[in-house]
Amino acid sequence: MAKPTDPDPRATLRGGLPDRYLTPDDIAEMFEVPLETVYQWRKKRTGPPGFRIGKHIRYDPADVSAYVTGRKSADQDAA
Repeated sequence: MAKPTDPDPRATLRGGLPDRYLTPDDIAEMFEVPLETVYQWRKKRTGPPGFRIGKHIRYDPADVSAYVTGRKSADQDAA
């Protein structure tokens, strides 16, 4: 859970790419979904691409931004 002094990950992503890799908790907060959903996305390879650093999963903000752009394009094409 974010501390009151922590910046909102959604605002950070909108205002420019964060200067750190994102955690699954950041992704869940950013997309307002349960953490388990983020893990299911990874298992099914349907969400933003992540990578492992040891036993930890991290997400590159550039990949997350590209994923969002791709989803927006797919939704517009389907409409």
